[in-house]
Amino acid sequence: MSHTWARVALTAYRWTGAGIYPFIGSYLAVRATKGKEERARRLERYGYASVERPDGPIVWFHAASVGETNAVVPLIHEVRSRGIHVILTTGTVTSASVARERLGNLVIHQYVPLDLKPAISRFLDYWKPDLAVIAESEIWPMTILELGARKMPQVLVNGRLSDRSFSSWSKRPSLAEALFENLSLVVAQSDLDAERFHALGARPITISGNLKADVAPLPFDAEALRKMQLRIGDRPVWAAVSTHAGEEEIAVDVHEALMQKYDLVTVIVPRHPERSDDIENLIKSRGLIVARRSRGEVITQNTDVYLGDTIGEMGYYLSLASIAFVGRSLTGEGGQNPMEPAALGCAILSGRNVQNFRESYRSLLKRGGARLVRDRDMLIQSVDYLISNEKVRRDMCAAAAKTIEEMSGALPKTVRALEPYIKPLMVQAQLQKSNGQRRPW
Repeated sequence: MSHTWARVALTAYRWTGAGIYPFIGSYLAVRATKGKEERARRLERYGYASVERPDGPIVWFHAASVGETNAVVPLIHEVRSRGIHVILTTGTVTSASVARERLGNLVIHQYVPLDLKPAISRFLDYWKPDLAVIAESEIWPMTILELGARKMPQVLVNGRLSDRSFSSWSKRPSLAEALFENLSLVVAQSDLDAERFHALGARPITISGNLKADVAPLPFDAEALRKMQLRIGDRPVWAAVSTHAGEEEIAVDVHEALMQKYDLVTVIVPRHPERSDDIENLIKSRGLIVARRSRGEVITQNTDVYLGDTIGEMGYYLSLASIAFVGRSLTGEGGQNPMEPAALGCAILSGRNVQNFRESYRSLLKRGGARLVRDRDMLIQSVDYLISNEKVRRDMCAAAAKTIEEMSGALPKTVRALEPYIKPLMVQAQLQKSNGQRRPW
């Protein structure tokens, strides 16, 4: 695709978006009925603000979902500590809940506007961000182009490109360059990610490591954990977390295969809690007893499966178990973040489809904190082996925690990379505060 055709394609994308904009309401309405949109806040998706913009400089952070939100929380704290306002946008109801739990009133939260010109323009006209910080791999053409047209610096942090994304962009190099040239800076997770962004036209690029390794262990209610552990007693507990369709059934298969050998408790935490009714029906269809966290149900002597169907409590669920299977890796593709169970000292099991977290798994495997399984039968064997071999399990848990310690350091590197953009805003915020002046618009 030539450079000219890339421009034509982006122009067509712009006007197609403007054309479908009046009809997008039904799409959002359907998502709301499925629990994927907050009905009362749907206007935010059109770029309408639901709160007043504060005076002074403001940084716009965007994190698509839960993992990205957790990753940028420490970075947001760094920016806020400098007296700069932050607006955080997320794309899912779940990530909005996490933002509320972990950041509270420290930020202004809005749902990210649709990548359509009217919505993006309205959002930018109102908030006028001085800097846009985008997490990981959120490449939205209209958003990037509109920021570029307004000369607003935009930085991609914790940047990564999956095999699939890189392959897709590589087939359209001129289109990729037309977009990535608008990025002021890419802070990549790894050497491989940096090479990929460079090949697609991004400049300049620096490497930080993975911000998710610098995230403190997920918070949890210590008293609730203590009470549940007392109920569990000496029963062995393993968890299947961030599971996708098909993996809950595999987790139930593991439980059934081992329940006669061990008085086992299986914890299942689906990636999308809205699927929990179907998962509960699956568990019951096998004749197993399930307790759901969302109903306040507790683990009793007869409970087989504890269904973690609440948002923002992954730290609690992982702290119940010493073995964690991380989903989207057997029936799905790409994997999910293994950093959270590693930080809480779990022995990690995963399928082999972990391309999106290749560097993290490489480090965990090298240290001995994780093992990959090829299928259901191998997962059964691995859980069995780890339950029956306490020393091996403890060594894996310690290795996972040590891996996190060794991988840390991405946060200060990212902060240093952002300093040229943040320092002027910090000075501006301090001057405004000392002078008591309102910023002109």
